[in-house]
Order: sequence, then structure tokens, then C-alpha cells
Amino acid sequence: MAKTPSAPRVAAIVGPFMSGKTSVLEGLLLTCGAVNRKGSVKEGNTVGDSSPEARERQMGIEANLATTSFVGDAWTFIDCPGSVEFQQECAGPLAIADAAVVVVEADPNRAMMAASVLRYLEANKIPRAIFVNKMDAPDAPANLKTTLEALAAWSGKPLVQRMYPITEGDALKGYVDLALERAFHYNPSTHNDVLVEIPGAIKEDVVVRRQEMLEAVCGLDDALMEKLLADEVPSLEEIYSTLAKGFKEGAIVPVLFGTAEKCGGMLRLLKLLRHEVPEYSETMKRNNLVPEGDILAQVWKTVHAQHIGKQNYVRVWKGELADSSTLAGVRVSGLNKIFGSKQEKITKGTPGEVVALGRMDPIKTGDCLSPASAVIAIPFPEPPQPVMPFSLKAAKSGEEVKLSAALGKLLEEDLSYRLEQNLETQERVLWGMGEIHLKNAVNRLKNKYNVEVASEKPLVPYRETIKKNCEVQGKHKRQSGGHGQYGDVHFRIKPLPRGSGIEFIDSIVGGVVPRNYIPAVEEGMRDYCRQGPFGFPVVDISVELFFGSYHDVDSSDMAFKTAARIGMQEGLLKCSPVLLEPILKVQISVPNEHTSKAQRLVTGHRAGQILGFDAKPDWPNWDVVDAYLPQSEMNDLIIEIRSQTMGVGFFTWVFDHLQELEGREAEKIVETRKKALEG
Repeated sequence: MAKTPSAPRVAAIVGPFMSGKTSVLEGLLLTCGAVNRKGSVKEGNTVGDSSPEARERQMGIEANLATTSFVGDAWTFIDCPGSVEFQQECAGPLAIADAAVVVVEADPNRAMMAASVLRYLEANKIPRAIFVNKMDAPDAPANLKTTLEALAAWSGKPLVQRMYPITEGDALKGYVDLALERAFHYNPSTHNDVLVEIPGAIKEDVVVRRQEMLEAVCGLDDALMEKLLADEVPSLEEIYSTLAKGFKEGAIVPVLFGTAEKCGGMLRLLKLLRHEVPEYSETMKRNNLVPEGDILAQVWKTVHAQHIGKQNYVRVWKGELADSSTLAGVRVSGLNKIFGSKQEKITKGTPGEVVALGRMDPIKTGDCLSPASAVIAIPFPEPPQPVMPFSLKAAKSGEEVKLSAALGKLLEEDLSYRLEQNLETQERVLWGMGEIHLKNAVNRLKNKYNVEVASEKPLVPYRETIKKNCEVQGKHKRQSGGHGQYGDVHFRIKPLPRGSGIEFIDSIVGGVVPRNYIPAVEEGMRDYCRQGPFGFPVVDISVELFFGSYHDVDSSDMAFKTAARIGMQEGLLKCSPVLLEPILKVQISVPNEHTSKAQRLVTGHRAGQILGFDAKPDWPNWDVVDAYLPQSEMNDLIIEIRSQTMGVGFFTWVFDHLQELEGREAEKIVETRKKALEG
């Protein structure tokens, strides 16, 4: 009986960097008949990764999608970047996807690289299948069993192997479908699978693997388990329906394999998706979407396309969305279906479809739209905390405004960037997820928005304070004909506990400093504290005004303000000034086999201090290392962590306290600061 065509469905293709996700997308599209020739990442002619930055680096840096059909069913496949630096580009697609395909390689040593994405999918209850790619590599079929064992350690749900490889020497020729108990050879010329006999050499292994699959299936259903225990084999219909139910509920993770570069395994993957991926209505329930009104569409990505302008990529959850519709008080100007870098104008979007809406300027990623005037508030994945900063400025004079506009668009497209305007250092600081992520921003500003920028490491916000008490007089007296200038103040200056800020105490008695001049004294004191003896803001001091004198004619607010600055300048030098550096508390998350490496990284940095480590909650086989690190030591920390953990380690941070810094390191910082101020 033919299957009734389903509503449009969405599958996100995710997995570690270099696992071959873009090739999987190409293979799926070729097998569907959506392209006539398979593109190559090396040749730069794939449907996905079409931006200049992606092709230059030969890696995914943003989500790429293609809408097509397979056996009458409409599909949108979204190829997501594998690099952890572009993980936010996975969050949007996964928020609206019906299922995910996790692409990995047949290498147990690289299985750990899929840990984070497997954990994310499980935590968000997203149905997922694993596709073991590059099975034509030497030793790949032999490594399949150990690879799955390694992946099982990172998956919170059981892996269910659905296929067994058929090899000829080192070459992968095809597979045995363990549910059907039928063997197939790949046919590269037709991209179809040819039915063959199960080779005698693997029949015993196939029986063992099929039994393991049946045990996993029957573990989902008590009635089937009773059958299996009674040596009664469940029917094929029971097996498939239970496999589909387990997949949709995320109770099991089916495993398929193939070689995307040669389109091997693509047909089998498409069949699994067609029969087992849930409908959009079930995805809505998973996301707790309760539609009100006639139309509901969720924005999951925003782009600024050249010659087109701003576009919002949406998934339509309810109703028919037509061009010129009004959503959230904004008129839709253009409706397009997306296929890589190409777009096709359409008249309407139906439930389940992914479409691009044109020129809806107020609308942003994460918004849920209906004909009502207001945006519907729904949960959307929070961007991860950025871990690396670049200080940016326009390379050409007069382009700062142009740079600001371009950065605004960049931040709309990628929510994991964060922009800070540091008033103290007069720097524009762009935070990102790593060096490649930030360099990509620089390249994109140049290539897409025609703004060249100079980038460097931002300044560290050092502070300074004092260690001793002192009393000091600040006197300003000047006579230059006519009215002169006269102000005289006496301060008691002492240090305060860390975090106290700046305290001003007025202890004047007898009117030696008139009341109307005391605000000017405080203003002069605080003004000097913006840049102390070392050139940094002063913190945690108490300044008591206890005596002074004035002149009936020559005293003024400005004279007392200047006297206060003179007193502070002389006084702080007498109070043993000391440099303070910001210390951050960091939490480094790593697989537990790399915990000792993370600890050595901390102690290998100046003033790095380990506070302890513990198991990471809800992350099997992961640890969290708590530590203190100076902010000046943080610039390359994420690079070091990733290099030690095959790219999967990460950290979060928060400012914790200021700590005294003395010796040669402090001298170098002060010397550099003085040169910068003089220059």
C-alpha cells in the first residue's frame, strides 16, 4: 500500500567538523533528483557552503538549506556548520527541525567530537539518527563496531544499528538491511540499490547484529519482548512500527552508514527519513507551540542578502502564508523558496514549509509571527556566552558610521556575536566564539558590506588602588591680574576593602571650606580617580576632607576642583599605589579523559588557580573544572582548550574579583599604559 504524501518536513544535518555533512546534503539532493551533478567541497560548487568565506576556508560557517521532494514528500534539508565556533548556526535549524541526521566518521578516536551535539539533541528531545560517513576509507568497515561503542558512551539513548556492511577487500560494496534481512549493492550510476544475496562470509555476523537490533526494538515494547523471550520473532510490520515510534520519541538512535561522496547509503537514509521522521504537527507539540489565529510562522534565521535586502527565514506552522500578508504589524514583501544560494518566488507558504520573507525590517530571529499586531513570545535557544574578543576600528578614515551599520547587520545574522562599546578604553569590542568566528566577521564585513577593519586584542580593564593611609594638602593659588584663583584642601586618604568603590567624607567644621565649594572638591577628587598615578581608574579608597582655607575674592568652584586634583595626585603617590588586575572565574567543561589536561592548562597560565572539579550534571562522562584566571590570560584560552580536546571542550566565565599585581609584570603594564596616554 502506497504511503500517503506527508506535509513538508525538515531534517537538519549536523555533526563534527570535517565529517562530510555538505557531501551528505549533495548526495541527498542528487538521489532526490534535485541536482543533475553532485558538487564537491574541494571544487567549490556545492549547493551548501556557497558564501565566499565558506569556500575560502572549505568549511561550513552558516546554515545552508535546500527544499526538494522525495517520492512525493516535500523536504527541506538544512546543512549546519560542524565547527563549535559556529554552533549558534545549528540552534535555529534544530529549533524548527522535525529530526536531525548526525554525520560522523568511522573512527572511534573521533567519536568524542559528536558528544556535544548528541547531548544537545537529547536535551531538546529532537529525534536523531546517526549516519556513519566515509565508509570507503581504509579500515572504516572494520572500525564500525568500535566507533559505535565509542559513540554509545556519549549518547544518552541506545544506538540501534540498522545495517551491516558488505565489503570487497577494503571497498564498501553495499549493506544488509537488518530489519528486512536483505542485502543490497550500491549502484553509483543510478544512485539506486541493487538487491543481491547475503554473502555467506557474513551471514553469521548478520544474524548476531539482527538479534541485537531486535533486542533493542523489543526493549521498547513489553509485548514484543515477551515474544522474543519465547523465541518468537516479531513480524516485519511490528519491527518497523516500533523502530519508527522509538525514533520519533527519541528513545533510540538508529544508525546507518555509507559514503556520501559516492552517494552510497543516501537512498537508505532517505527511506528512513521518509517513513520515520515525525510530521510538523508533532514537532509543534515538542516545542510547546499552541497556535492562536489563522497563521503562525517562526523566524529561525535572519540574513542580509546582496541585491535582495533583509530576509527572515521562517517555518510555517499553521495556515497559508501569502505574499503581501501582514504579520506582527509588518507587511510581507516577497516570499521565496530557498535552494542553496538560489531563490524562487512563490505565492504562498503552507504548513510545514520553510520560506524566506522579504523586507520585514523590525522582525528578528526568534520571533513567532501571526496576523496579530504583536510578536508572540516563545522560547528560542539562547546564544552561547562568547569567549574571545576583538577590538575593531574602521581601516579607512570616515567609515566608522558605515562600520556601525554593517556590524548591526552582522549581529542580526549571527546571535552569538556580541558588541560592546567600552567608554573607558574608547574601543569597539566584538565578542565571538573563537578566532575563526571572529576572523570570519572581519572577512564578511569586507566582502559583504565593503568595510575594511583593523582588529587587535582589546585592552584589559586594569584598576589601581592604595595600600597605606596618608594626609595631604592640595593647594591651588594663582595671581594673574584681576581676580586670581585660590583653593586649599586637606585630605585623609585610606584604602577600603575590595569592592567598596570610592567614598568621599565631608568633615569640614567652622566653614574653613564654604559649603558651596564642597561639591567641587568631591568632583575634582572623583575626576582624578578616573585616571590615577598608573593611568587606570582608582577604586576602593576613602577620601576625607577635614580642613582647608579659601579667599573671599579669588576662590571659585574651579579653583577648589583643581586643588582637589593636586591633593589626590600627591596623596595617592604617598599611599603606596598598587595595580589591580581583573580575575575571572571560569568553568571548563571537558570529557573526563581530558580533565587533567584542562587542569594543566590552568596552572600553566600566570596566576591560574584550580578551585576543584566535579562531574558535569546531565553530561555523561564529562567533568567541569572550576578555576581562577587573570583576564589578561584569557585571550587564547578557548584555542588551547579546543586543541587539547579535539575541539569539543568549552568554558564559561564571569568576573569574580580584582587582585593585586606587582613586580615586573605590573611594571610592563604601567609602562605600556603611559606610552599609550602620551601617544
